[in-house]
Amino acid sequence: MASATVTDPDRCDLDEFRALVETDVSVDDYPCASGIERGALVYDSERLRADLTTPGFEATVRNEIARALSDGPGIIVLSGALAGGVVDSATTAFEALIEDQRRSDHQSGDHYAKPGANDRVWNALEKLAVHAPEVFVDYYSNDMLALGCLAWLGPNYQITSQVNVVNPGGEAQVPHRDYHLGFMTDQMASRYPVHAHRLSPVLTLQGAVAHCDMPVESGPTMYLPHSQKYDLGYLAWRRPEFVEYFADRHVQVPLAKGDAVFFSPAMFHGAGTNRTTDVRRMANLLQIGSAMGRTLEAVDRHRVVTAIYPALLDRAKHGIPDRLLGHAIAAAAEGYAFPTNLDRDPPLDGLTPPSQADLVLDALAERLDPEDLGKRLDEHAARRRTH
Repeated sequence: MASATVTDPDRCDLDEFRALVETDVSVDDYPCASGIERGALVYDSERLRADLTTPGFEATVRNEIARALSDGPGIIVLSGALAGGVVDSATTAFEALIEDQRRSDHQSGDHYAKPGANDRVWNALEKLAVHAPEVFVDYYSNDMLALGCLAWLGPNYQITSQVNVVNPGGEAQVPHRDYHLGFMTDQMASRYPVHAHRLSPVLTLQGAVAHCDMPVESGPTMYLPHSQKYDLGYLAWRRPEFVEYFADRHVQVPLAKGDAVFFSPAMFHGAGTNRTTDVRRMANLLQIGSAMGRTLEAVDRHRVVTAIYPALLDRAKHGIPDRLLGHAIAAAAEGYAFPTNLDRDPPLDGLTPPSQADLVLDALAERLDPEDLGKRLDEHAARRRTH
């Protein structure tokens, strides 16, 4: 496919997409892998641990994993990454957290499935640390999880975790790409230049740890290997012809308890339908962020917005167009909805909750007085706190 130059949804071309996706992979090209399972490269964790004692091997396998996620199928499985006892201890903790949510009548939303159909624990990483710190240490001191993170992101990454339990009968998610651009509407995503569409997937690594055996009938994640290579995929995944193609071509990789999966967030994917009557399919979903997705300085955006809002109102009263004042708001306010506390700040209209900048823009359009904006900003800040 010729590299895209314009982020226009109408330029999405299924034939170009198919030419990238319908690709064979040879395990010979990935000498550290032990095999290929339904298009995914499989690495034996026991073998890797033994080989990691060899000087230079860690750099070799990191490079191979990075190549597999970018230029290869886009997905790897680390079989036996976590010991069963460690997984079971974490499962017990996660089940306790789910029970706490049920007792409090807390409803957790879902970005790509019906709210309430499954059990979801947002910010499971922090909740596990507070609920069971020893379990947290045993779980996240794992060398295979670190290997995947380091291969794709390098050091100083940050892990977030969301537990997802798909109950018997739970329906499949719609196929999608993921964070960052995957959480935007087509209209918003098309405002970003093509190089940003290429950048988004390298800022995040998707992963999951299986907390039970996951045969195909239990609905493990559906993947479309090689789909991460399509430049316009963040604009294509909602289009009917691409959804239909995904339905025909996706694969599902059965997992054993303790297996870990890593894949590019740009891969078309979605949780499958749980067709069993007795498997509560639990996975600890991981979204790992690059250290480089940060600004240089710490800025108190709340303080900046509060300081300039009277001046914004004054300029608006003197006829300065809101469009131009929006540029000042972009410089002052936090324009991105994330990170947030998805328990208390869920997306109500689309995939993202309102950002601080959205609140300020709305307030300016309403010519709200500074005191009322202050109340909205305080409520917004409170919703985003983790505890």
